[in-house]
Formats: sequence, C-alpha cells, structure tokens
Amino acid sequence: MELVNEPKTKRGLETLDKISKAAEELFSEKGYYDTGITDIVMKAGIAQGTFYIYFNDKKSVFVYLINKLGKELKDSIRFNTKVSKDRYDEEYMGIKTFLNFVGEHIGLFKIVWQAQFVDMELFKEYYESFSKGYVKGILKAQTKGEMTDIDPVILSYCLIGIANFTALKSIEFDGKSSNYDEVVEEVMKFIRNGAFKNKES
Repeated sequence: MELVNEPKTKRGLETLDKISKAAEELFSEKGYYDTGITDIVMKAGIAQGTFYIYFNDKKSVFVYLINKLGKELKDSIRFNTKVSKDRYDEEYMGIKTFLNFVGEHIGLFKIVWQAQFVDMELFKEYYESFSKGYVKGILKAQTKGEMTDIDPVILSYCLIGIANFTALKSIEFDGKSSNYDEVVEEVMKFIRNGAFKNKES
C-alpha cells in the first residue's frame, strides 16, 4: 500500500507540503497519540476531505514523514561529505551536518524517537538503514588502515549513538540552534583519542 498519493501539480505539491509541515509540528509538540487528523487539517488550513486525497490515515503521514526526512538527512550528509579527504574528515562533516539538520528539523528528531512506541519495526528499520550505510564506509576505512579493527556494525551504532545524544543535549536540552563547531570538535576529540589515558587493551 502506498503511503501517499503523490500529487502531479504545483498546487498539489504545495498542499502536501502543508500537510507534512503541520503533521511534523504537531507530532513533535503533542506526540503521535495526542494528535488527530482534525488537528493536522486545521493547522494546515485545508478541508478534512483534502487530507484523504493524499493519505489514508494518520499512521501513513507519520511513516511518510520519517521516510521523507530520513532521506533528506542522508542526502544532506552524502552531499556534504563527498569532498572529504579521508574518513576522519568525513566523520567530522557527517556529525556537523547531522547537528545542523536536527537544528533545522527538531521535529524529525522527536518523531523518530516516538516511532519506537508507534511502530517498533519502523524505528528499527530507520536506524538499521543508517547503520548499513555507515558500515560500508567503516569497512572501507578499516581496509585503508584509517580506523581500528572494531566490529563495524557495533562501531556504526556507537557513532550513531554519539551523534544522537549529542544532538539531544545540545539542541533539545540546551536549545542551541546554530554554530555547532565547538560541539563537533569535542565529539571528534573523543572519537580520535578515546576517554582513557594510558589504558592497555
């Protein structure tokens, strides 16, 4: 079943965008279960019947948003890291891009974490997808001797976790909305040097 009936006109695209933005904001503020289709159409400024031209139900909008914004995040990271000179530089730019994206789409950050209570399989697929992309880069870097010999899947989740909880602290808890250079530098200091001194493996 298709999540959305993709419009073919400029007006239709504008209406879909209104629905998407309204749903993102409401899911972020009120949560999935406390948001109704009536809330979404009122915020979007459209008739309830118009909603059903594009979506079958509320769940479809939720899944559509996660997939759409997840793709935008991946595209943004891919674009900003394509000129990286090595894996370290790619990791630096990837984390910085992630923080900038979350700062601009804090709703996405909250919605994705809600997914574990709405649809655990969707939540799992979201992070598994990011992990798979990460693993490819890690294996390539390990082959070149740029990264240590750590299980690439475990390492991918460690790095994903670092980025996610750094965003949670800096953006959601502290309300930081721009210029993440200092935060990224501290994160990369940990990734580069670890947390312990003179510790034998």
